[in-house]
Amino acid sequence: MATLKELLKPKAGVEAKQANPVSGTLFLAVLAAGLAASWATDQWRRDAVPWWFLGSFLPAVYILFALKIAQQWEKAIVLRFGRFHRLAGPGMFWMIPIVDSIPAWIDHRVMVTSFSAEKTLTKDTVPINVDAVLFWLVWDAQKAALEVENYREAITWAAQTALRDIIGSMILADILVGRQKIDAELQQIIDQRTTPWGITVQSVEIRDIVIPEALEDAMSRQAQAERERQARIILGTAETEVALKFAQAAKAYENNPTALQLRAMNILYEGLKEKGALVVVPSTAVETMGLGAVTGLTSLSHITGVAQVEKAEGKG
Repeated sequence: MATLKELLKPKAGVEAKQANPVSGTLFLAVLAAGLAASWATDQWRRDAVPWWFLGSFLPAVYILFALKIAQQWEKAIVLRFGRFHRLAGPGMFWMIPIVDSIPAWIDHRVMVTSFSAEKTLTKDTVPINVDAVLFWLVWDAQKAALEVENYREAITWAAQTALRDIIGSMILADILVGRQKIDAELQQIIDQRTTPWGITVQSVEIRDIVIPEALEDAMSRQAQAERERQARIILGTAETEVALKFAQAAKAYENNPTALQLRAMNILYEGLKEKGALVVVPSTAVETMGLGAVTGLTSLSHITGVAQVEKAEGKG
């Protein structure tokens, strides 16, 4: 059962407006003027009732309750005998106490509402948590006050149900890569629901998508396997291109044995440049390309160099 404090608490969109500084100042000024007039005419001594004071008290009370001020970004809903009378504000306006009442002050600034969908199943039965932010504003204060009881709470529920509907109609992969698409669909669906309330949705932004930890690990392993597969494909493609280049080189050397012999000598030289290198050349290649002389000269030079080093060491 609701307590008295909860019953007296203003609803969302209704701000408890205290007496504004202007009406309070005028109230005190009128009372002060009445007191001053009573004192100046010496009514406190001559008459039992200070008529000047009583005459100023009623206008002061009227000003205190009748003068209202709405801020630049808000409008007041004025009801007369319970029926809609007009929209007042922004700025200073008057109302008739007892006859008129202001049940709501509508804020026309852009509002931010956060909402979420917890443990919502996707189309492929994966439970996920989604957090989003809604940017909206009231463009018709009369509809927002009269067409829905609590437009702030209604917007939150409308956004949450729309998010759950979209998540249930999409698979997880599409949700993870299609945030912008989901944002646009959410904005369209929520705006259709809130337009009859005088509210428009400017944008919807998804902040975070949380998937189960076990599924996150599986997706990580899948991504690693996919990257390894791509690496192997790239390596195989490179090997194929190298083989094609070798085949083209073989065709170029096919009818030019001199060029082939020079190429073989260059390869042998490149292999012997490094100290301590060991080059194994098949005998068939030596006979075919005439590399015997080359290898012999290379060995002879190596032996001669070793003998010279030993001779120098002996003299030392």
